[in-house]
Amino acid sequence: MHLKREILIFNSIFILFFLLVSCGKKEVKQTSEESKMTEEAFALMETIKNAYINKDMELIKDSSTEEGYKELSGVIKKFDSVELTFTPTWVEIEDSTISLTVSWKGVWMAYGNRKEERGLAVFILEGRPLRLSKILRANPFRQPE
Repeated sequence: MHLKREILIFNSIFILFFLLVSCGKKEVKQTSEESKMTEEAFALMETIKNAYINKDMELIKDSSTEEGYKELSGVIKKFDSVELTFTPTWVEIEDSTISLTVSWKGVWMAYGNRKEERGLAVFILEGRPLRLSKILRANPFRQPE
């Protein structure tokens, strides 16, 4: 009787050990190319936003295509300080072009005046590595108007 009980306990422990070992590993999923491109797009827009806040036109130029830089540098107005937040709302990827839709909100101080604005912009990012090529809809860098 004791032998049967010991065999039953041994088998139970063996089955539990086997289940723990076989089910313990988690499968690591590979990051998709689209996910990598989306992360790169978010990082690029944060870089451009921070360069704008810090008035670093050289970094904006490095982060933009020639056409994108001309468009952007031509609309930037003088300001003393700015608080700008971006909230990505939609991403479309087509070949090597990404359309990143961003809801933005900003507060600008210029010449002693405070100006609050909000809007929705579509940033067109192209190439490898990604660069800003165009801004559609409500351009946050055109403020304060």
